[in-house]
Amino acid sequence: MLDALTGAAEGLLSGKAKPFKGVDGGVFEIALRYRGDAFRAIYAVKIDVDIWVIHAFQKKSKRRVKTPQMEIDLIFERLKRLKEALK
Repeated sequence: MLDALTGAAEGLLSGKAKPFKGVDGGVFEIALRYRGDAFRAIYAVKIDVDIWVIHAFQKKSKRRVKTPQMEIDLIFERLKRLKEALK
């Protein structure tokens, strides 16, 4: 995860990162597996010059099940508050 975020700070897109669906450009999801578990981190790079990690969590289901709506709602709420705070 650190490698992907470090690359983002340098303007690179890690092979582990993909655009986060439902949000206009600049918000990405890093998907990792570690010891049989699935982890996700959502970060934004086009807010000022900083990289903001919006949310990180462990997915409970590992078999291509959608991210729970509760996690998605939390991501959108945090992104909204971050944009308001940076105005």
